[in-house]
Amino acid sequence: MRPSTLRALNRAAELTRQNRFAEALLIAEPVILTADKHEGEEIRRWLLDRVADFTGENHKNSKELP
Repeated sequence: MRPSTLRALNRAAELTRQNRFAEALLIAEPVILTADKHEGEEIRRWLLDRVADFTGENHKNSKELP
């Protein structure tokens, strides 16, 4: 993943933790929409690995719940 993409995602995550969702979306959306297929997969993995940062839940445990 390009360093600029990672910086944007990290900043969006920080804003999300501060409940500044609209600002987070303004930063993350252009980066996600312009990513090629390879980088898009990297972004997807990055987001899945950090679900708890955004929701406070553990992604793996969430899948196991009924």
